[in-house]
Amino acid sequence: MRIVITGGAGFIGSHLCERFLQDGHEVVCIDNFITGTYANIVPFLDCPRFTLITHDICKPLYVDGPVDAVLHFASPASPIDYMRYPIQTLKVGSLGTHNALGLARAKSARFLLASTSEVYGDPQVHPQAEDYWGHVNPIGVRGVYDEAKRFAEAMTMAYHRCHGLRTHIARIFNTYGPRMRLDDGRALPNFMGQALRGEPLTVYGDGSQTRSFCYIDDLVEGLVRLLWTDCAEPVNLGNPEEVTILEFAREILELTGGKSQIVFCPLPQDDPRVRRPDITRARQLLGWEPKVPRREGLQRTLDYFRRIMHAG
Repeated sequence: MRIVITGGAGFIGSHLCERFLQDGHEVVCIDNFITGTYANIVPFLDCPRFTLITHDICKPLYVDGPVDAVLHFASPASPIDYMRYPIQTLKVGSLGTHNALGLARAKSARFLLASTSEVYGDPQVHPQAEDYWGHVNPIGVRGVYDEAKRFAEAMTMAYHRCHGLRTHIARIFNTYGPRMRLDDGRALPNFMGQALRGEPLTVYGDGSQTRSFCYIDDLVEGLVRLLWTDCAEPVNLGNPEEVTILEFAREILELTGGKSQIVFCPLPQDDPRVRRPDITRARQLLGWEPKVPRREGLQRTLDYFRRIMHAG
């Protein structure tokens, strides 16, 4: 197969590049490196089945030759990134999705959209199943990301209904693992970076808000399984094991052996109070559920952060 991955130099995108190359496919990676990292794809550059195209997917794209699948993973994905690049985030969710869908249609290829648990906003239903429509503030600071992804889902379904395109929508919950950026502003890299530097761990609010963390290898397996199904409806991919942010900070302190204090900061606007996926659909449709225990995944991630901090 020949697979196009937009945002292929990003955290999840680069792991998808690696997986498809390992499976013997050709991979075309599209990235403009606003938030993607060149180092993520350096290991693949010498592979004859890997092609890098430096391009902004918000602009029309033509790819020579056959394409079997287009996976649209281009977008800032952490609050610090989409608040820094709000207009680019809206554009990649709208214009970028339009262009990626257009490429899939021109090539009669499958299309997989990287959507997000953020489409549920600050949910009033817990856990969140795919039939929940969400509780989103469209004009809040997080709205640029939430609404971009909601629009991207709507456009993906429109192409499926109007053009018969084989489309798939993955609603991705918090994912972690090697190749995350230490400075991306999310809880896990924040906590690990602070602990390794001996700085206080910053917990927002009182730390009672919950998250569910899925290791990257588990997520990639779910994405690959979803791509080859006939399911066009959204599918939650995440780990249903829920933990409070305060408990999570303490886990990371224990894992690192750090002596840092935990300090509390004001809760950001529209920060979700709870977040846990109902993965019944993924279990039934894909035969998928996470396998990597959180402590094991955290240790692998910590080892990665220690290496890059030492190298830096």
